[in-house]
Amino acid sequence: MAINLVEVGARVDRDASGHWQVHIGIYLPGITFWDGYRVQVRVINAQDQFVRGIEPQVFDLFWHDDSDVGLWDVTVDLSAHSSGNFGHEGTYLYRFQLLNHDHVVTVWFSDPFARATGKGNLSAFTVDSAAAGFPWHDAGFVVPEVDELVVYEVHVGEFNDTFDGLALQLDYLKGLGINAIELMPVTNVKEDVEWGYTPLSYFAPDERYGGPEGMKRLVDACHGKGVAVIVDSVYAHAHPEFAYNLVYETSGRANPMMGRFADEFFDRPGTDFTRGFTRDYFLTASKYWLDEYHVDGFRYDYVPGIFDGPTGSGYADLVYRTYLFTRQPGAHPRFQPNNSYSRIIQCAEHLPDARGILRTTYSNTAWQNGLLDEARRQADQPVQAAFAHQLDPELIGYPSEYLNPATGDRIPVAPFQYLESHDHSRFINSFGLQGTTDLLGEPYGNRDRFYKTQPYVIALYTAKGVPMLWHGQEFAENWSVPGQGLGRVLYSRPLHWEYFYDAPGKSLIRLYRIMAQLRSQHRALRSRGFFYYYDDPTHRQNGIIAFRREAATSNGMPAERLVVVLNFSDNDVDARVSWPEAGRWEEQINKADSPQPALEVNADGDVVPVRIPSNYGALYLHQQP
Repeated sequence: MAINLVEVGARVDRDASGHWQVHIGIYLPGITFWDGYRVQVRVINAQDQFVRGIEPQVFDLFWHDDSDVGLWDVTVDLSAHSSGNFGHEGTYLYRFQLLNHDHVVTVWFSDPFARATGKGNLSAFTVDSAAAGFPWHDAGFVVPEVDELVVYEVHVGEFNDTFDGLALQLDYLKGLGINAIELMPVTNVKEDVEWGYTPLSYFAPDERYGGPEGMKRLVDACHGKGVAVIVDSVYAHAHPEFAYNLVYETSGRANPMMGRFADEFFDRPGTDFTRGFTRDYFLTASKYWLDEYHVDGFRYDYVPGIFDGPTGSGYADLVYRTYLFTRQPGAHPRFQPNNSYSRIIQCAEHLPDARGILRTTYSNTAWQNGLLDEARRQADQPVQAAFAHQLDPELIGYPSEYLNPATGDRIPVAPFQYLESHDHSRFINSFGLQGTTDLLGEPYGNRDRFYKTQPYVIALYTAKGVPMLWHGQEFAENWSVPGQGLGRVLYSRPLHWEYFYDAPGKSLIRLYRIMAQLRSQHRALRSRGFFYYYDDPTHRQNGIIAFRREAATSNGMPAERLVVVLNFSDNDVDARVSWPEAGRWEEQINKADSPQPALEVNADGDVVPVRIPSNYGALYLHQQP
């Protein structure tokens, strides 16, 4: 029997006489009435939660001996009682308790299928006679193609407190060229400050950010601005108090979902995708987010923890079945405007083999630290060819499409390209530190060296692949992140929005916005066309990297050719560039503020030097005759 969301979680309706009632159900495979187990649910109106003398109402759940997945459920009459607000409209909190005969086995645990939560480890539902379906306005939204994506990774709380706060900043993000946001985990967690990588549940947006309604408002607002929404899905591990860990750890029964998970940071309960219940649970969660919240894809955290090969039952099967779900005729038009393939964004964090995961699974994007690592290595040494090679992922073995030989499916794929992510200290810190530290003793980067990041910014927006920004990098946010320990995830790092207004912030924001506009305007910067001038070692000796981007004639649009020249040195350099085509070449980055005379090239391949300012770059567009 597959998981059926109608059976589990909390569902509010009215009975035949018009009284409110709530159906509450949970799957507990292997926890049976015949073995002496009992399951109770405790329910209280949220207004009474901390009122002395008002206790939760307690109800016994019924065990279905014909359920393959261990269904326990009860329908609770919400008629008013003599004291408190039970039976009145409003938000209710609930939790379960597991007993064996009269012995308490699990003191309490939350609902792993809860659609809403209270603070901490509590589940919730709402009784509201005025409730209506959410008024979506996104029927015309279409998910961008992979090659069109520019992504912004964001932690909702640290960025602007809530889902609504983030929605208020969408015009700001659009100015950075963003057409997709990647939300760090937004399901509920136990601690007040937590990045979300030890989830308590998988179906409920955290109420501290605005809960289900706030999440819907955010997605609807994003789609109205042409911005896709990717959610960070933590399917490899969970909090120790996640129900499918806690219940089976305390009862000693065989666990239908969890094993152990350990990485370089800390030990957590891990999921076991060899078990059918695990696979059904997480596929059901993904489908729910696609349908209920209209999200456009998933960034799958720590894929090595659930990957068992390209034909395995773990990650590869999950992304395949998710892909098929979005291909259902007429069900998800935002993913298939031309019906050739689904544009759902499935991004794998498989750092050990990002190339392989794109080549062998239905992931169409992947995190990979190549550009980040090479940029940091290059920060304190001469220009490296390895950095330039990262700007062309296909040159270093990344595929341009995924081909399923059995089905014939062809899907464009590309890795994410980034200089920063939540896993690392800020890139600007690579160029020196201030000498001041945060409460963890971690240093701040020296923002006076912001100019050292400028050629890297130009490289990011002109490279092949999917550019991704980590929130705040555009105005030189300068936090450091510990290399290990709980300080990585249990410490709040709200953005220094005041940096937006000072000299380093204003200078960087200007460049990001210019580069965003250029990437949007020029097809060549979103194409697969690339050529790296690797045959001129004098470039690297002088701190120069030069390459061209091209787009062929398409749909009546003329061919386009651009040359990018980057100067990573502290000196202005006359870069000797071999221009691929005769004619006029005009510099674009400073065109509005300080235009340069057009460069005249007499013959294809002529070498004509151009002066590139220190720690900066130039982008030359060939003008069609």
